[in-house]
Amino acid sequence: MASSITSKPFLGATKPNSSLSSDLQRLSFASLHISIKPRTLKKLQIQAAGSTFGNYFRVTTFGESHGGGVGCIVDGCPPRIPLSESDLQVDLDRRRPGQSRITTPRKETDTCRIYSGVSEGVTTGTPIHVFVPNTDQRGHDYKEMSIAYRPSHADATYDMKYGVRAVQGGGRSSARETIGRVASGAIAKKILKQFSGTEVLAYVSQVHQVVFPDGPVDHATVTLDQIESNIVRCPHPEYAEKMIAAIDAVRTRGDSIGGVVTCIVRNAPRGLGSPVFDKLEAELAKAVMSLPATKGFEFGSGFAGTFLTGSEHNDEFFTDEHGTVRTRTNRSGGIQDTYPTFIPESK
Repeated sequence: MASSITSKPFLGATKPNSSLSSDLQRLSFASLHISIKPRTLKKLQIQAAGSTFGNYFRVTTFGESHGGGVGCIVDGCPPRIPLSESDLQVDLDRRRPGQSRITTPRKETDTCRIYSGVSEGVTTGTPIHVFVPNTDQRGHDYKEMSIAYRPSHADATYDMKYGVRAVQGGGRSSARETIGRVASGAIAKKILKQFSGTEVLAYVSQVHQVVFPDGPVDHATVTLDQIESNIVRCPHPEYAEKMIAAIDAVRTRGDSIGGVVTCIVRNAPRGLGSPVFDKLEAELAKAVMSLPATKGFEFGSGFAGTFLTGSEHNDEFFTDEHGTVRTRTNRSGGIQDTYPTFIPESK
């Protein structure tokens, strides 16, 4: 399909001189026709730009399961926060593979190095670069994956979206990506602890059909030592043994099972989150739902709250002996929305 452009006299141009030859007049006022051939649009390029989370405290994770290493860049950390590699290593050791028979058998020390953003033991306010080298790459274990997709993995998804994928271990879709989250989370915990005394704990509350009931553990007093007292990280010894037995039963058959992790945040500052798309619930849900293999997320009563009426579910306010406004129950999970009868829709 061709287009044409017709020329017009320039602004301020004089009228044609009658004394000019007819040939010159025809040359001056001839129409200029330009043919434009249609061109084929280039194939749409899809960019993989989903590795950064946060606004003021921004975390970018990088690396692949069987590449040279993994890590994170943390931008927005305040200056003068005491920070060392050992502060991060505590939490990295907790997620390290191969530490018990119920985890992945891959052997990694997950030893971290801080390459920027820290000087003389304190943060400088500039981006913090944390790197953890991979030392137990076993790419040959994944040869079959080059010709067959693993069910319920991201293999097919990456191929269909990008036309290329990291066959060895799934690349960015591997759970090894979470090293960057753990390292940056350790930094965030230090900031919150110093700013408001905030404490973050998590424990396993369900493994397959072994469900830890509400009540035996007091969320106001449970400690990290109680959680770390066994390899499944359930603070109740009896249920911990049941969970371990359930994992062992399927592990010996070469199978796997899922579970549920319960997270507790104590002394969280009031007023975190903003309406309407940046609510704290929405931000946390995005962060957690981006974890590999995560299929559900809920706050407080979660979907179970739908079995209650509004008056039954509401958290009644009262003023305690210190003059602080509190709630008698915590069905909202510590986060109040616009409407008092709000029930979380995400699990």
